[in-house]
Amino acid sequence: MDNNGAYIHSQNPHRSQRDRHFQGFGRFLTASNGEYAFRTIKPVPYSGRTRHIHFKVKHGSKELITTQCYVQGEPLNDRDAIYRSIRDRKAREAVTIDFAFLPGSRIGELTARFEIVLGFTPEA
Repeated sequence: MDNNGAYIHSQNPHRSQRDRHFQGFGRFLTASNGEYAFRTIKPVPYSGRTRHIHFKVKHGSKELITTQCYVQGEPLNDRDAIYRSIRDRKAREAVTIDFAFLPGSRIGELTARFEIVLGFTPEA
């Protein structure tokens, strides 16, 4: 979703309002230690949803997990049905990410760290 809240999708009624400079998706490989990095815009809220970024993890052609991360402190989080459906406090904390100012950035860039751990269940 771009900063106008428009999806790149053939059936999007707002596709004429799309930001033509935003690709809308990315693909990257992890380093040998599992780290990854990508650059994007800070997500925007849209009808019925709070700010979030979707992640899909694959190994070859096998899809391992699809998840989302949410912006810490976002007022719309408490009204988002999917976010509210995460009842376990630790699980919710694991997907709620602090977007902080990037030290040294001259244009106000933000940075966030979202760890995706496969094979781990948060303890109660």
